[in-house]
Amino acid sequence: MAAPGGVAAGGHRVTAPRLSRAALAAAGTPLPAPPVRIVHLGVGAFHRAHQAWYTHHAGDDWGIAAFTGRRAELAHRLGPQDGLFTVVERGPDADRVEIVGSIARAHRADEVERMLQLCAAPETAVITLTITEAGYHLGADGALDTSDPAVAADIAALRAGAPPATPVGRLVAGLHARARAGAGPLAVVACDNLPELAARLRDAVAELASAAGLPPVEASFVATSVDRITPHETDAAAVAAATGWHDEAAVVTEPFSDWTLCGEFPAGRPAWERAGALFVDDIVPFERRKLLLLNGGHLQLAFHGLLRGHVTIAEAVRDPACRAGLESFWDEAARTVGPGADTEHYRAALLERFENPRIEHRLAQIAVDTATKLRIRILPVIAAETAQGWDARGARAVIQRWRTAAAAGLVPDVPPARAGREESALWQTAKLFARS
Repeated sequence: MAAPGGVAAGGHRVTAPRLSRAALAAAGTPLPAPPVRIVHLGVGAFHRAHQAWYTHHAGDDWGIAAFTGRRAELAHRLGPQDGLFTVVERGPDADRVEIVGSIARAHRADEVERMLQLCAAPETAVITLTITEAGYHLGADGALDTSDPAVAADIAALRAGAPPATPVGRLVAGLHARARAGAGPLAVVACDNLPELAARLRDAVAELASAAGLPPVEASFVATSVDRITPHETDAAAVAAATGWHDEAAVVTEPFSDWTLCGEFPAGRPAWERAGALFVDDIVPFERRKLLLLNGGHLQLAFHGLLRGHVTIAEAVRDPACRAGLESFWDEAARTVGPGADTEHYRAALLERFENPRIEHRLAQIAVDTATKLRIRILPVIAAETAQGWDARGARAVIQRWRTAAAAGLVPDVPPARAGREESALWQTAKLFARS
């Protein structure tokens, strides 16, 4: 087979042939594209390592039409590969590598008309989202922030019948396109790290539609808790050596994965439970445990670790000072989670995952959208602790280290000159938590 090759990140020429469905078929290992039944908004590394991986392993014929988030680059990488990509499960001692074929098509985010067509298709049964916490444009009270210029622009666009720009605006447009087509209700599954996200997204969709003068839409908003540490890295050389293919959309992740869901799927769904997903009647304990212990723990290690000169989670958690700060915060967070969630064993498992030296989860990757993350992952612990008369020293230390790291220029989304104002605004939000 001819080897067209390519140039990987870093400028190193790759001589392996480019991964594609035609190339796999020619090599005698066909992986045909499944029919599209899922529309996904925000096709980043986590979606590929998580929802797309689960869909691939469900063992039934469900394909994903994936739309990019803020950057269109990934559509240009996945397009020539017919949506194929490689998942590298990086364990402490070795890698497990496989090609995932559940993404049938990859589109740019601005291909809104195509997204509307797919949402309106009767075959489409599920819309999933991974758009980061900030992508929902929610205020400190958890409701849609209609004063946000991007939300205001979407309201005007929807009123005028023009394409909206935010993911929530596009979701509203897609659900209304489906209603006009008479295709029936489907399930919306938002897979980002926000508490009560299903209900908040449902309310945001209703509020945005109402503000734009659109009628209510019918959909099932499924609650979910997602978990798989996925750094923003690829390893083209390792992928080419393991598979024989040049892959420009490979993703590196940890062996552990978890997906817990709660809700109805009126138009059907993949058999994700075959891949290990868990369907429950109450999502709250799983959601709270993951948000506070894993995601909150990541923030603690990120700010403390950056201040102590570390680069990755694995480095920071091995530092006795960072580890002590983590345990102090975890003691408080575990009380906030409450009984019945087996936080002791969960903490032990998290330490093993954090200590994996071959997962380069960079602290700078975690330290983005920090004010939003602190509001979601740290302030609830402070509120719960102070309500019991305790000082919340471990959780307060996370915010103090955030401010110090920001003032030192170590937090990309908070300029040093703004660190004090950002901290003051966060403590004002903390007072709202305490009164609620």
